[in-house]
Amino acid sequence: MKNLFNIIALCLLLPTISNSQYLEIGAIGGFSTYSGDLNPTTQKMSHGDFRYSVGGFLRYNFNDYFTAKLGVAAGRLSARDYDSDDLGRKARNLQFKSVFVESALTLEYNILGYDPIFMTKRISPYIFAGIGMVNFNPKALHNGEWVELQPLHTEGQGLAEFPERKPYKKVAIAFPFGLGLKVALTDRINIGFEAGLRKTTTDYLDDVSTTYVADDIMNERYGSVVAHLANPSGTLKETGATRGNAEYKDWYAIGGLTISYNLSGFTNSYGKRRKRPMGCPTF
Repeated sequence: MKNLFNIIALCLLLPTISNSQYLEIGAIGGFSTYSGDLNPTTQKMSHGDFRYSVGGFLRYNFNDYFTAKLGVAAGRLSARDYDSDDLGRKARNLQFKSVFVESALTLEYNILGYDPIFMTKRISPYIFAGIGMVNFNPKALHNGEWVELQPLHTEGQGLAEFPERKPYKKVAIAFPFGLGLKVALTDRINIGFEAGLRKTTTDYLDDVSTTYVADDIMNERYGSVVAHLANPSGTLKETGATRGNAEYKDWYAIGGLTISYNLSGFTNSYGKRRKRPMGCPTF
């Protein structure tokens, strides 16, 4: 009976001890886009322009199902009211572009199991979620030059009349989540596709969040250039007029093709190639 118990326990552990833990290095290239106050429509999750993004990652594969990934990505985000079908947004006439850099740690779950080492499970969709940080720097076009917006305080940040409006930071926490597909071409090389949303803790990816400060105040305190970039509509605005919507934070998305290389997990401690995992005995 004791031997039978040991055999059953071994069988239960085999899925975790027989599959190699291994490290993987890879790259992703594809698109990035944004969702926020400069969406082309009034829908919360409509997107801005599609731009490019690139990145790299390290994966540590615990077993066939669970993987931890440390990734870095960079790309561009942009949108402009001029492209909107909404007449109110078009009249507002705001715009931005920004380069962003993201670093994130995510946990992946391979839905079907994934085993490129032994080539027993060569394809699997997966889902992922995690936490990261994103650096951004919104700019707007003025007289043919792209001007950094955060130092200009376009919504009156720093003015004594608005003590609650603090200058925003150009770094925020991001919560990435999404899905992908992995395919093992060989026991060393993987390809795939991944797409994910990022919920952020900032409403200033686009430098737009709350209400206008009156044009005369902006002209007096910050000058005509800042006043124009804060309100390029050509229509005078009073303090408190709606400029953005502070109720919702900004989002962005990254997606693209992936390629990766398995670095370890192929040999045992003697340098010999691992064999396929042993199955449970039958009775």
